[in-house]
Amino acid sequence: MGNLIKVLSRDIDNNAGNFFLDFENAEASWSEKDVWEKVDGVLTEARLILDELQAYEGAGEEIRTAIRSPSEEGVQERAWSAVLPLVAKLKRFYQFSHELEASLRCLLEIFSNPETPPTQQLETKQALARQFALILHFTLRFDELKMTIPAIQNDFSYYRRTISRMRINNLRGDADTEVDNELANRMSLFYASATPMLKTLSDATIKFVSDNPEVPLENTTDCLSTMASVCKVMLETPEYRSRFASEETLLFCLRVMVGVIILYDHVHPAGAFVKTSNIDVKGCIRVLREQPATSVEGLLDALRYTTKHLNDEATPKHIRNMLSNN
Repeated sequence: MGNLIKVLSRDIDNNAGNFFLDFENAEASWSEKDVWEKVDGVLTEARLILDELQAYEGAGEEIRTAIRSPSEEGVQERAWSAVLPLVAKLKRFYQFSHELEASLRCLLEIFSNPETPPTQQLETKQALARQFALILHFTLRFDELKMTIPAIQNDFSYYRRTISRMRINNLRGDADTEVDNELANRMSLFYASATPMLKTLSDATIKFVSDNPEVPLENTTDCLSTMASVCKVMLETPEYRSRFASEETLLFCLRVMVGVIILYDHVHPAGAFVKTSNIDVKGCIRVLREQPATSVEGLLDALRYTTKHLNDEATPKHIRNMLSNN
């Protein structure tokens, strides 16, 4: 059983971050077991999806050849055969986003429980807190990879154009066995987003708040701000960083910290950047800036381009300056 170790007796972030989450070794208690097992199956699938996405090469060569030789049937067939299994993967990734959304909702129901303060929930249910963090880690990693693979949208666009021609010519074949028109429209919207998984989680969190009016909004936002504070404290305190057995845990904490800032910014009416925010955004950005640029540029871009309130008038100028590309 991983233990939550008190960080320091001093006041840190209004006591919101005064504990250490054991992201490496946390194990589920009896009371956490049912939810943990349910979410664990989704996280196991998430790891496989990241491997598949990382290995995604696309059918660019076959598509270019088919476009150059539109009347050569054999060339068209080769391009179609190359694209079909890729579209099956893209369909699977899209459908998985709904599984991820359901898992997030499951965890939000626990951590936003109005009967127990969010800080206490995170502190006493560290295995589920770790799963919450793993969902955010997967989300940012998926989106980082997706942004480096333009073949995804090219392959899917070719697939949709080819289906349209087949329908016009009444050549349905196996075109609709993978993705029908309605699903294709939803997938197009999903992959058109620069950060599709992050958008899915943001939308899911907003929907969770609107669907549960009996749960105070601050319960959800306090859960997110507490997680951000815990990550920041662990990252900026040498005694606690030294507890990490792997350097990967450092990047894991950075991704989780950024993920909860973005979710908070989408859910809280005033956002994460205002002076009254419960997240020390300045301190979080400073922690990011202290890391090697190559490992955090994608995370800084996520704060620049996927948050909702960064460019609001209420956002302090020094915060915008800290996130500038200069």
